[in-house]
Amino acid sequence: MADFAANAKLEQMSPEALEQLKIRVLDTLGVAVGALDSDVLVAIRSLNDDLGGNGQATLIGGGKTAADLAAFHNSAASRYLDFMDAYLAKGETNHPSDNMGAVLAAAEVAGASGRDFLTAFAVAYQIHTRLSDVAPVRALGFDHTTQGAFAAGASAALALGLDADGIANAAAMTATANVALRVTRTGNLSHWKGLAYPHTSKEGMFYALLAGKGITGPEAVFEGNKGFKALAGDYELDWSKEDLESVTRTIIKKYNAEIHSQSALEAALELKGKHDFDPAEIKEVRLTTFDVAYSIIGGGEEGDKRSIRTKEEADHSLPWMLAVTILDGELNPAQYEAERIIADDVQTLMGKVTITPSDDFSDRFPNEMPADLVIVMNDGTEYHAVESAYDGFHSQPLDWDGAVAKFTALAEPFTDEALRTEICETVHRLDEVAEISELTDLLARVSTTRS
Repeated sequence: MADFAANAKLEQMSPEALEQLKIRVLDTLGVAVGALDSDVLVAIRSLNDDLGGNGQATLIGGGKTAADLAAFHNSAASRYLDFMDAYLAKGETNHPSDNMGAVLAAAEVAGASGRDFLTAFAVAYQIHTRLSDVAPVRALGFDHTTQGAFAAGASAALALGLDADGIANAAAMTATANVALRVTRTGNLSHWKGLAYPHTSKEGMFYALLAGKGITGPEAVFEGNKGFKALAGDYELDWSKEDLESVTRTIIKKYNAEIHSQSALEAALELKGKHDFDPAEIKEVRLTTFDVAYSIIGGGEEGDKRSIRTKEEADHSLPWMLAVTILDGELNPAQYEAERIIADDVQTLMGKVTITPSDDFSDRFPNEMPADLVIVMNDGTEYHAVESAYDGFHSQPLDWDGAVAKFTALAEPFTDEALRTEICETVHRLDEVAEISELTDLLARVSTTRS
């Protein structure tokens, strides 16, 4: 795996994959900027101030700190809104853009080029997605950050300029130390739901720095006695045959909601747009969906989703998300204001939502995300919509103009038009940028408060 990372070249990527990688950089930055004034990010920035640091790496929103603390802050920013990209494997879902905090910090510390940054970021996508394909651990009770730790450590080490031995040691240390429990995303959700991967990103950066000082990790981390395969089971993955195209198999969220909800929300908005019904007259909302959506956000094995009081609980409750979308005609960061989450109309309509898994729909996942939605009115009228994809799904990939539009909507309160334009243009030509500081200097100019 380390040899694969060390030998990776941006030239391996198809033009389509490179474009999609840049789209994900911009998307990740947009959702990070949009979260800068949240209570959680304010608290993290305060902690960074308390801890100090050597000022090697830039914080989105200004200031510098130690590289691992910058990785944590910037990953927390890109993760907090839960509006980032995702990868759907049959037994695992993850968010490869979560690795950007570590890669960006490492590239800045190393004085790396934009091309080096993109290469390391593409490697993170490949490692994270492919391990999730062959070695899912969710059903065993472990979190998707477990495979991500290999990606975070390896990609940070690559961006830092380490050789294959250094990359191997960084990945081994990060992964060995970060086998994480799935309880992070079950039951009543805490802030940790959005901070578990920022922690992994921070650890990847730290262990890459440690590997750069010659510190070694377990050399048989996968196949050794009580190694990763003892947890995940045996599997085959020939890294010499891997490319850098996995980014094209990831998807981007259209709505500010947990990824498996996207097609159901698309159906809800279709009905909202077509029919002039009064939400107060809704008798019931029936959704048929695939097993993963039901299990994680629909009230299945990962816990009841009807006791909703916080942002973390709301964006992982399919009943709540359907209710607020039907009422408001959108699901964006504004819907997660505290007073909107607990509003009587949302809470009442949420109680009328029933969700049922379908074996047929489950068989079609992850190539599709089938959702069959029926809204029944008090007078007996029924409105029906079926969706299996949305703009941003791999069958309908987001294009650059779409990425710019999403970035603009999220970043507008924190930036002026000139800065937004400069960030977008810099990201689109990152493969030509001599030093990544050209981008981080722009990110430092972003405000942490809304204008």
